[in-house]
Amino acid sequence: MEVRNVVNYVASSATLGDMGRPVSIRELRNSTTKVIEDIENGVPLTLTVNRRPVADIVPHQLTRSPWVSSGELRRIVTESPADPGLLKDIAAVREEVIDDR
Repeated sequence: MEVRNVVNYVASSATLGDMGRPVSIRELRNSTTKVIEDIENGVPLTLTVNRRPVADIVPHQLTRSPWVSSGELRRIVTESPADPGLLKDIAAVREEVIDDR
């Protein structure tokens, strides 16, 4: 498999879910003011071409806090649960006996 194809595969399969409200190219062209208004009001958008997501548009932030609200964290965990293999690995590590010697 070519490197370019691998990159395209990873990019399309590594998403954590929809970033925001879908906005088609047509909606962006016909309702630019409304789309910009939504972004200014903090609404993240996903730009689509033929219903296929091509870009995420997020509100600009001069500084970004590393913290999220508990509600946002719950949403993230609900929409993007841990990989089952990771959960299995964590369970195995928790069962191991740790010797501090």
